[in-house]
Formats: sequence, C-alpha cells, structure tokens
Amino acid sequence: MPLNLHLFSTPGEDLRDVLEACRPHLEHKSAPLVAYLPLASLSTRWQGFTESVFKGLARIETVNTETMTFAEMEDILRRAHLVYIPGGNTFLLAHRLHASQLMPYLRKKIQAGLPLVAFSAGAILCGPNILTSRDMNMVETPHFGGLNLLPFNFHAHYYDDIDKDDWLADYHVFQPNPVILLEDGAYLRVEGRKTSLARGAAWILRQGREKEALLAGDEIRV
Repeated sequence: MPLNLHLFSTPGEDLRDVLEACRPHLEHKSAPLVAYLPLASLSTRWQGFTESVFKGLARIETVNTETMTFAEMEDILRRAHLVYIPGGNTFLLAHRLHASQLMPYLRKKIQAGLPLVAFSAGAILCGPNILTSRDMNMVETPHFGGLNLLPFNFHAHYYDDIDKDDWLADYHVFQPNPVILLEDGAYLRVEGRKTSLARGAAWILRQGREKEALLAGDEIRV
C-alpha cells in the first residue's frame, strides 16, 4: 500500500485543516477510529478539545506510552483507520516512541497505507531524523531517529531569516538529505511516491545550495 500523509506546520483554527485532511479517510467508515498520539506534549490539556472537534466524525483512542503496555498501544494502531500526531516538543515525541519501542510498529503501519495526519512536531517526525527541529531537548533523549518515511528532513514554523538559514545550513555540514521548510499555513501532501505542496509557502534547502521556493502542485524531488 502507498504512503498517505498529510503534513502541516500548523493545524488551522480549531483544527480546521487537520479535520479537512482526516475527513475523506473517515466519513465512509461504519465505525471510524482515530489513533491519537499526543506524545509531544507534557500535558493532557488538548485531550477534551480534540475529542470534541472529532465528535460526529470519528471516535478517538489515545496512545499513552507512559501508562499502556506495548500490546495495548499496538491494538489501537491495528484497529485505527487513521493516525493523528499533533505538535509539541519533537524530542519528547521521539523519545517516547523509541523508549516504548513503538516506533518500528508505527512506521510499519504507516508504510502499509495507514493514513497519517500530523502537524509541527508530528510532521518533523516523518523525516530520517529530528535534528532540524527548533525545540529544546529537555528530556535529554539520545534518540534522534525519525519515522524515516521520506528522504527529507523538516523544519516547521519557518520564516524567512538569514540567521535561521545559516543555522539550518549547518545541518548539511554533517547530513546530506534536503530539508523542507514549512511556513505556518503550509500543507504538504504525500501520495505514494509523490510528495507535493498542496498549499501555503514552503522551501527546500539542499546541501551546498540556496533554498528554493516550492510551487503548489509540483512534485518535490530529492
């Protein structure tokens, strides 16, 4: 089954963009279920809000790596029609997925065609590693590997700034893969082997080159 990813820098007002991306994958299911992975967050303050927003579209089951067994988390992902990974701290997100050993199974399910909708930290997680996150490694994780679903790294909440560009270019001193820079409001769509910008502003930064603006609809190549 092909990859089916919807990646955002921001979720839109009241999760509008997230819901718009989720709807086609859920509305024709008899009992639609979303696997909700708020693992980048230290609190549960968005739990009730997320459940209320999805009410009438799908039921939410939350994956909690701190309190659940691997079998319980695996069961939710096995039954889900879609995975939703919101933002927060990217290093905390990666740490929890690696420490719980859930990362390989999550990758396997998404690679097998389970749709993924993610924003900010959730989008950054889709690359080979999370080293281009602007977050603080507050959890002191030694785990920097991402889901490795795409050959691109990601940087969310990008704005055009020469100091930020220099900081991102330093990544290419040690790593060769391109970095996709997502401005707030950007929406990246992955269908099978095709990655394209659906809307908003985004750029690609390749090793040893100036960044290039991405055009909506055009396929993004390494």
